[in-house]
Amino acid sequence: MRLDMGEKILKSSVGTVVKEYALVTLGVVSYALGWTIFLLPNNLIGGGVSGFASIVYYATGLQMGITYLILNVLLLIIGTKILGTGFGGKTIYAIVMTAVMLSVMPKLIPTDFIHEFALSNGKLICTILGGVVAGMGIGLSISQGGSTGGTDIVALLWCKFYPASPGRVILIIDVGIILSSLMFPSYTESGELLPFAEKLAIVVYGLIQVTVSGYAIDLYLSGSKQSVQAFIFTKKTKEMADAIAFDMKRGVTVLPAKGWYSKEDREVLMVVTRKTDLNLLLRYVKTIDPEAFLSVSSVMGVYGKGFDTIRIKSKDRKKD
Repeated sequence: MRLDMGEKILKSSVGTVVKEYALVTLGVVSYALGWTIFLLPNNLIGGGVSGFASIVYYATGLQMGITYLILNVLLLIIGTKILGTGFGGKTIYAIVMTAVMLSVMPKLIPTDFIHEFALSNGKLICTILGGVVAGMGIGLSISQGGSTGGTDIVALLWCKFYPASPGRVILIIDVGIILSSLMFPSYTESGELLPFAEKLAIVVYGLIQVTVSGYAIDLYLSGSKQSVQAFIFTKKTKEMADAIAFDMKRGVTVLPAKGWYSKEDREVLMVVTRKTDLNLLLRYVKTIDPEAFLSVSSVMGVYGKGFDTIRIKSKDRKKD
């Protein structure tokens, strides 16, 4: 019975999978637009594999998407051998789609549009807008389970052998990539060599871009990573709990309760899950017991397996 119900819901969730891949694609498109419209025409740079690929593009004219794909494939191979096969299909899909979009977009968007919409506004405005558009694209992709790989993999490899904060490692790598642009020549689309003084200014813009992009990613993910706590009142307690625990693969707690009006002893299910999974949970509840009563509320923080990790500062540990 439970298996048939799980299969039924699984079939109905095919649309959810399609929606997730569609949103990953939309995020990739936004990321590519940020680079194509605002950053590349101004010879601006950023962090990560994309930033290094842009440096190669300015120096040699090699399409940014090609360098991006080659570097990410190498990092995926190394990461898989050392870290294991933990990179999902959405990550591979996002990397391939990003490489394609970075190669195709510059040919599709008219030069006049880029000039009026970006170049005429100056490098600083383009740095900010490019960081926001690209950052929101990355945030959208990550929220749906897709990752653009790159320096994330390098950070994981580093932290495996040398304990450190992944965010700090990524920041150091990004700053190193931006500063490395000073060692390479940079040519505009018209073939003119950028003077060293202008390259110094672009390094400053690059640091601003990384900051803005990182803030945009955090701003988007702070909403998508919110958790909810649901209390489910149902007469089909066992069936509902089994479905949530074994089919939906979510933790569920059974709490004893007593209805004061009916004076009946009942059991209440408590489920804590990500806000993005709420629609799936509601679909399970409605399928099993359409007459179930639910109470759903947002929670400030959830720590433990499957959620956030409790982080204790080293000073606090010494005191203990």
